[in-house]
Amino acid sequence: MSNDSSRRPDPQRLLEQLELQERQARRGKLKVFLGYASGVGKSYQMLDEGRRRRMRGEDVVIGAIQQKSSPEVEQLLRDAEIIPPQFVNGQEIVNVPALLRRRPQVVMIDGLAYDNPPGCRNAQRWQDVEQLLDAGISVITSVNLQYIRELQSEVERITGKCATQWIPKNFLESADEIAIVDAPAEVSLARGSIVSVPNRIPPEEEQKLSRLREMALLVAAEVVDRQLETYLKSHGIEALWGTQERILVCITPRSSAAPMLASGRRNADRFHGELYAVYVKQPAVFREDQAVLEKNLTLAREMGAQVEVLDGLDAVETIIDFARAKGITQIFIGHSRREGSWRRLWSNFVDRIIRAAEGIDVSVFPH
Repeated sequence: MSNDSSRRPDPQRLLEQLELQERQARRGKLKVFLGYASGVGKSYQMLDEGRRRRMRGEDVVIGAIQQKSSPEVEQLLRDAEIIPPQFVNGQEIVNVPALLRRRPQVVMIDGLAYDNPPGCRNAQRWQDVEQLLDAGISVITSVNLQYIRELQSEVERITGKCATQWIPKNFLESADEIAIVDAPAEVSLARGSIVSVPNRIPPEEEQKLSRLREMALLVAAEVVDRQLETYLKSHGIEALWGTQERILVCITPRSSAAPMLASGRRNADRFHGELYAVYVKQPAVFREDQAVLEKNLTLAREMGAQVEVLDGLDAVETIIDFARAKGITQIFIGHSRREGSWRRLWSNFVDRIIRAAEGIDVSVFPH
C-alpha cells in the first residue's frame, strides 16, 4: 500500500501561499531607478517612465520632485499632474493624505532617502512610499547607491563621502522592478557627483565608478533573487537556485574549517551574498575532536557566518535538505588525505554530497 502523505499538500504551507498571494494582489507595485552616483539622470528616467505610462492611458501623478532640475526634467514636468506637497516646520514632505484621496494608479516620488521633519506620521520618505503601496497605489521612485544603509561604509571608502540619510536594503529588495541608471563613458566623480569631462577620465576615477557600478548591479541582482523567491513561494514551487550567492560551509570535528570559511567569506563579500556554516550532530565525539569542533564553530561566528547545528540520521540528506531550504548556491566540504577506513568513509560522504547536490556547486577542500 503506497503512502501518499509525502505528496499531500501541507495545510500550513497552502495557507501561507494564499496569504502571500492576497498581499501581492492588494499591494501596489514598486519600481526603483537606482543610480550609483549623483547626476546620472535618475529623475529624468523616472519622469520619462511616467510620461510613457500616461501615453498608454495610466493615471500617473507626481508626489515629490527634486528642487533643482535640469531643463530636460523641467520639460517633462510641464505636462505632468503634481500633487502639492505638505509643509511641516517649513520643510516639504510628500502629501500622503492628498494622494490617498486622489488614488492615482501610479505616483512618482523622487528623493526616496529624504528624512521627514519631527511630528510627521512617518520618519522617512521611504515609509511614506510603503504606506502608499499598502493602500494599493503603485510607486515609481529613485535613489542613489550611497543612501542604502548597509552599503554606506563601503561607498564612503570608495568616494570619501558619507551620506547622513538612508533607506534599508530590505526595502529595495521588496521592489517589483529595479532599473540601474548608467552613466555615459565620458564622466567622472566630482564632489560626490557625476560630471561630464572632455577627455578620458583618470584611471583612479574610472576604478571608483567601476566599483560603484558593480555594487549597483549586485543590488539589482539581489532584488531579482528576492522576486524569484517570492514568485516560487507564492506558487508552491521549491526554490533550487537564485541569483544571489549563498555559500554553505560544512564543518566536522576533523575538518580544517579555516580555509573553507575564509574562502566562503571572500566570495560572499564580493557578491554581497550570505555565508552559512553547519554541523550535523554525531552520536559520539572524542574530547579532542569536540574541542576542534567548538573552535571551528566559534571561528565561523566570528567571520559572520550564520551557524546552524543540525539533527539528522543521515548527514548527507540533512545537509542537502538544509541547502535546498536556504537556496544555497555553493557547498564547501573538506576531504581528508589520510589513508585508512576514515578516508574511505569520508570519500563516500563527499561522493554522495556531490551526487545529491544537483544544481548546487560543490567545492572540495583537501585537508
